[in-house]
Order: sequence, then C-alpha cells, then structure tokens
Amino acid sequence: MSRVTLLFCQVLVAVVVLALWQAFTTVPVFGHILLPPFFFSNPIDVFSQIVNWFSTGVIWKHLAITLWESILAFVIGSAAGILVGFWFARQPRVAAVFDPYVKMTNALPRVVLAPIFALWFGLGIWSKVALGVTLVFFIVFFNVYQGVKEVSTTVLDNGRMLGMSERQLMRHVYWPSALSWMFSSLHTSVGFAVVGAVVGEYLGAAAGLGYLIQQAEGVFDVAGVFAGMFVLSAFVILIDMAVTLVERRLLVWRPTAAESRG
Repeated sequence: MSRVTLLFCQVLVAVVVLALWQAFTTVPVFGHILLPPFFFSNPIDVFSQIVNWFSTGVIWKHLAITLWESILAFVIGSAAGILVGFWFARQPRVAAVFDPYVKMTNALPRVVLAPIFALWFGLGIWSKVALGVTLVFFIVFFNVYQGVKEVSTTVLDNGRMLGMSERQLMRHVYWPSALSWMFSSLHTSVGFAVVGAVVGEYLGAAAGLGYLIQQAEGVFDVAGVFAGMFVLSAFVILIDMAVTLVERRLLVWRPTAAESRG
C-alpha cells in the first residue's frame, strides 16, 4: 500500500467515525436520538470549542505546561530505563537480586502514587513529571533489557573471535541489537508520558490540559472534555512523529520489510 493510499484510508476512517457521531447525536432514529447530545456532545460543538480555545489563546498556556511536563517525563524515564536495562542485562546477578522488587514496583497502581508525589514535590510540574517517569521507565526498561538479552550468540562469538573488547561489543553488537526494542518502547512511552502529566494535572493543578479537561467536566461541558481529548491526541501524534524521525536517523542501517523479503 502506497503512502498516499494509506493516508487516504486513515483520513477516511476519521471522517466516517465523525459523520456517524454527528448523525447519531442529531438525527432521530424511530423518534429517539441514539446518542443524547448532553452526554455525547457532537463533532461540530467540539470543533467549535477547539477553534475558540486557539483563537482566544486560552489553550497555549495549558498546552505549553503539559508539553514541558511530558518531555521531562519522557526524557528522564527513557534515559533511566535505558541505563538500568543495559546494566541489568549485562549483570545477571544484579538482575536476579532485584527482579522481585522491580516486578513489585511495576505492579503499583500509578494513580495511587499521584497523591504521594503531590505531597513530596508539591502541585507544580515535578509531581506530574514523577508520575510520568514511573510510567515511561518500566516500558523502556523491560524492552531494553530484553533487547540486550536477545543478542545473537553467533554474532557475539564472531565478535569475540575477531578480538573485540567488551566496550566494542557494547557499541557494535549490544547497542544496535537493543535499538529496535528501545524505539518500539519509546513510541509507546510517548503516550504514557502525556498520560502521566495529564492524570497528575487532573488530580491537582492550576494549569495544563488535564486541568482544562477537569474544569470542563466539573461544569458538565462535554464538548470541552472531548475537545481536550482531541487536542491531547493530536499532541501525542506530533511527539510520536518526532520520535519516528529520530528512529529513522539512528536505524538507517536496518533493512526495510521489502528488502528483508527479497
């Protein structure tokens, strides 16, 4: 499928969903509206709310704060996950000792941690960043750990046979092996970094997209809630596109699917 065809299909899906949403909230079926506007709003009202936010400039302050929190959570959580993942993969004894504690920490509900972080770091950006870091860290950690562990023993043996040092093996064997796993996790982590920031704002903040959504929900402004979610979704897609550009730059050596089949 060509890129143009793919883009057309993706846009078509969005158009169909929005058209059905508009129809079900405005056109009676057997005398009844299937989706009452009070509970579901409609695409036109949601779009109007988004346009109003951007035209009046209300959204920019909240968007900037959420962006900054998400970037910090993404960078700190990813860096920590990569470093610890590599360390554990190269030190099996350390990994074995800490394995139950890592699993226990990962199992903790993040929503429960949010009030604790608010007490520790206050209601500023750092409590939201901390929550985002806990979400991002484990995704990246487990993927990097598995990526290093999955290094081909044949490639390792060949490298050692050629006289490569541990440092050279790390640079030319372990690191390239982990990159594919790492970027796979980073695409997922983008969304989780934003989720951590927004959930933290939702539970206690004076600004941010989560605060904006919480304010709209408090006055039963369903259009405002959906508008916040749409802005949030577009926001995540843009960050993910940036990660994709970096991935293509660093993984330029990796063959495409077509080349692999050939």
